[in-house]
Amino acid sequence: MSEVKERAKDPFENPELLKPFLTCVDHSVSRETFSLLMDPKTDLLITEPRPSAEELPAYYESENYISHTDSNRSFIDKVYQWVKKYSLQRKFKMIQKLVGRKGKILDIGCGTGDLLSVFENEGWDITGVEPSSRARKLALKKVTAKDRVVAEITDLKKEDLHAFDVITMWHVLEHVPNLMEYVEILKSLLTPDGFLIIAVPNYKSHDAKHYKEYWAAYDVPRHLWHFSKRSIRHIFGQRQFEVVRTLPLIFDAYYVSLLSEKYKTGRSKMVSGFKNGLVSNLKARRSGEYSSMIYIIKNK
Repeated sequence: MSEVKERAKDPFENPELLKPFLTCVDHSVSRETFSLLMDPKTDLLITEPRPSAEELPAYYESENYISHTDSNRSFIDKVYQWVKKYSLQRKFKMIQKLVGRKGKILDIGCGTGDLLSVFENEGWDITGVEPSSRARKLALKKVTAKDRVVAEITDLKKEDLHAFDVITMWHVLEHVPNLMEYVEILKSLLTPDGFLIIAVPNYKSHDAKHYKEYWAAYDVPRHLWHFSKRSIRHIFGQRQFEVVRTLPLIFDAYYVSLLSEKYKTGRSKMVSGFKNGLVSNLKARRSGEYSSMIYIIKNK
């Protein structure tokens, strides 16, 4: 695939204007401390220090990083896997209705391949990108188009340029090192009237405000960026995209709250976790600030 000719700038052009927002600990792997800095111009939070490309893989090497496994051992694992199965058909129906026909889909961060398998079984032309070799091996067992599951977005072919009707990134955008460069690449892969489906945590949700530095969806340093609705509109608007619709990921408030309780107290406090997830969703019905948001973004 041809590279972007001119490297796009990160959303913050003046790092000296970044403001301290919060200090968080990597609860799942390293126990190291990181800062969250806010860019007032974009409403984006930035993890500092950001690990280098060489350092980042070590922060994913944990059985606790559940999206890279099909683990079903702990109660939280079971909740995650149940929600994942429930969500797959809902995701398919939403995208099928959006496009109106069978098409070509690219799932970036395809994990263990469950969504690709659903779309392939429904007759779509599938492509997946998954950097984790462990997750990719599991994905390859679930699809027949094995040559269409690659490790990096740069492994895609020239014929993939402007070829995809839909590109999905389910909790992936927060992980990419060079944000604006990546947005440029996404644009180069979409058809002129194609759609991006971006799902990311929302740091303005009630559960984020309640748990503060213990909020599991900060997930430093794997999450390099932390988004609000304003920051998503700003970042994609700069590259001639339009956010045409936002949708909530209802179950995320419960899962994130359960995990946040464990980080905060050292115990799996199910009642408190579910209660705080419910409160977050109820408050979001008025504010629109759900724990995680789906953004349907159209190429222009």
